[in-house]
Amino acid sequence: MTHQVHAFEPPERFVAGTVGEPGDRTFFLQARGGGRVVSVALEKVQVSLLAEKLEELLTEAGRRFGVDLPQTSPLAVNDNEPLDTPVDEEFRVGTLGLAFDVDTTTVVIEAIEAGENDAEVELVGDEDEDDDVPIGDDEDEEPDDDLDRLRVRLTPEATRAFIARAKRVVAAGRPPCPLCGQPLDPAGHLCPRHNGYHR
Repeated sequence: MTHQVHAFEPPERFVAGTVGEPGDRTFFLQARGGGRVVSVALEKVQVSLLAEKLEELLTEAGRRFGVDLPQTSPLAVNDNEPLDTPVDEEFRVGTLGLAFDVDTTTVVIEAIEAGENDAEVELVGDEDEDDDVPIGDDEDEEPDDDLDRLRVRLTPEATRAFIARAKRVVAAGRPPCPLCGQPLDPAGHLCPRHNGYHR
């Protein structure tokens, strides 16, 4: 079976965003460039984890390779616009891979389609100055070539902007209950900390 690799190296725009109301949102990664727009669906926890791991990747790249990396994203590259429409899902993400290319001082993000055997959210990473090294959690394990993938290459500044927006998108959901931490619904909330009793 043939697979598609949607490559944007670099994209004109790469953002995390949502469609729907809080409590019923679908999360997307969306890349635009060269007259194309590609949107892939993923879970909220994947967006949150991706932002966290990208921060760790930039920190580690600065430490290991002595690369001077921005600590914050410049306001000029912050993107608060909605997703480009129509939002057509190319595939649902099963695995996210990360790498840092020292030669070009860029971050490579690869979103790989969920396979039939994917049972849980997975994010794997590999930092190497050779970006031809497969991105995976086991050097001897070859990635599944039958799965579609979205690959983007970002500057450190664009990566910081992506991280900032991803955190805003995740935080824009339903506010947490101050007692149990579960999301509060507009229609009400059955808090397990109350044990069925009201004060």
